[in-house]
Amino acid sequence: MMTNQERIAAFQDRLQKQLQPTQLVIDDESHLHAGHAGAAGGAGHFRITITTQAFTGLNSVARHRLVYGALKEFMPHEIHALAIHALAPNES
Repeated sequence: MMTNQERIAAFQDRLQKQLQPTQLVIDDESHLHAGHAGAAGGAGHFRITITTQAFTGLNSVARHRLVYGALKEFMPHEIHALAIHALAPNES
């Protein structure tokens, strides 16, 4: 199992390659969920803020599917919970 720093680096690499974001912030929120059933297995809780041209014209469900698709190999062993804030470049 990876450390949370290794996880974040792997997530960043995958999202950069697949979605070419202009902004990408990944926060480890695992410490907020200590004692939670999912945390007991070692998987982490993360919050992603991502801006990419790939989201232009897509609704939030489609945007989230792209992020989940890029990170699918990390679920459920490395990612237990994922909060996503997905924006197109013309959004703030």
